[in-house]
Amino acid sequence: MHKTASSMNRSEFALAIAQIAADRNIEASTILEAIKAAMVSAYRKQFGLDEEWYYYATLSEETGESQIWRAPILTRDEETLEALTWDEKKAEEVTPAGFGRIAAQTAKQVILQKIRESEKEQILSEYQNKLGEIVTAMVLRMDGRKVVLDIGKGQALMPPEEQMRGEFYKLNSRISVLIKDIRETHKGRAVIVSRADKQLVVQLFAREVPEVASGAVEVALIAREAGVRTKLAVRSTQEGVDPVGACVGQRGVRVQEVIRELNHEKLDIIPYSDNPVVLLQGALAPAENLKIKVDEAKKTAVVIVPDDQMSLCIGRGGQNARLAAKLTGYRITIQSTLGKTKLQATGQEEYEIDTIKGLEPETRVLLIEHKLTTFGDLYRFPKWQEFEISESQKKLLAKAAKEAEAEQSERDAQAVARAEEATKSTETEGKKEDQVVE
Repeated sequence: MHKTASSMNRSEFALAIAQIAADRNIEASTILEAIKAAMVSAYRKQFGLDEEWYYYATLSEETGESQIWRAPILTRDEETLEALTWDEKKAEEVTPAGFGRIAAQTAKQVILQKIRESEKEQILSEYQNKLGEIVTAMVLRMDGRKVVLDIGKGQALMPPEEQMRGEFYKLNSRISVLIKDIRETHKGRAVIVSRADKQLVVQLFAREVPEVASGAVEVALIAREAGVRTKLAVRSTQEGVDPVGACVGQRGVRVQEVIRELNHEKLDIIPYSDNPVVLLQGALAPAENLKIKVDEAKKTAVVIVPDDQMSLCIGRGGQNARLAAKLTGYRITIQSTLGKTKLQATGQEEYEIDTIKGLEPETRVLLIEHKLTTFGDLYRFPKWQEFEISESQKKLLAKAAKEAEAEQSERDAQAVARAEEATKSTETEGKKEDQVVE
């Protein structure tokens, strides 16, 4: 018995929908409903709709045959005026001649769209299970200030706040990134990756240090200013394992590999201690001979610092003290031996710009988006002068930039003085040698 054309069509359409549904893990009913909605949309574009009628499509699941119908609207939503009920008994078919070709093209487009959506959802689902892991990504392009990266089975976005300060991303370059989030964007859900998150550092140590990967050494505390400096407090969970030594590796090979991956960001690794004084001493390194008074109840610490250690303790722009406060959770007050307060760090400051009193949240967001997070950035890259912010905010930034420039000038002068002193010393030694020869 020969199959008729209609039965052939029936089997081909039904089998095609069933095959797509099975392969892509999409409900067949979802595909069919999407096709019907798209057909009404295609009809609207071609012929327009009468607002007094509700338009809908019917689609045979067997043959793929479709019709467009309209029915009088009975009730509407009071706010949106969307049709809620309609009288199907008075429905009339309005399928135009030649609509079959439009319907077939529409069905094809809908199916392809559903396939793309399904593939994207599967990729997102896969990366949902990889949150907190690191992958090697390739830079594809820039989308405004966002970086678009190839992460293997799909693409990811790295927004400005997840980028490292001072780092520039070249097309086709490969970098390690942390799978941080699946987030809604103006283009739908997307994988968000980070180079700024402190967990990137933890995962890099887990990759490079077998003891960290196995759990024999763990990162107890970590504080980071991405692109500049990170402090880690590590501890051992097994006897006989030196946590700091394991992380550093022979001749520093392990830590150097992490530093290379972080584009030469500075890393301070200290042993964790339950004793807050010992922990603070390590966190404020390389400064030495510190006298520390701790109030554990208030989580505050007063640190008395010798004059020759003050610059080391505070760090450039207060960074060392700021990271120490963030690492330990203590509010740190740094004083000279005469009792004069030199700096206070609360641990809440994420960047050096957070120490600017009166900085408005909107200004802060703009600065971070443009990677201007230190006072030095403000005077070296004065693009903030073009921001649409108030004059009072610009004055605050100008003051911070001026202070940073003065500090840099002083450091440069000191460096020149040291170089001249070294040259004089070398010349003096040379003269002495000449006299001995004579």
